[in-house]
Amino acid sequence: MSNQEHTNERVPVMQRVLDNPFLLLFLGVTMPTVLYIIWGIIEIAQIPVAP
Repeated sequence: MSNQEHTNERVPVMQRVLDNPFLLLFLGVTMPTVLYIIWGIIEIAQIPVAP
C-alpha cells in the first residue's frame, strides 16, 4: 500500500529541475550570458554622446 501511495505523489517542479543535469547546465550557461548582455546594453546606453 505504501508503494502505491509514493507512485501517486506528484514530484515538485523544483526537484525535477534540480534532478536534470542538462537543464542545470543550460540554465548555468544561459542565465549569466543573458545577464551580462543586459548589463552591457545598460552600460553602453549610459555612455554620453560626443558633442
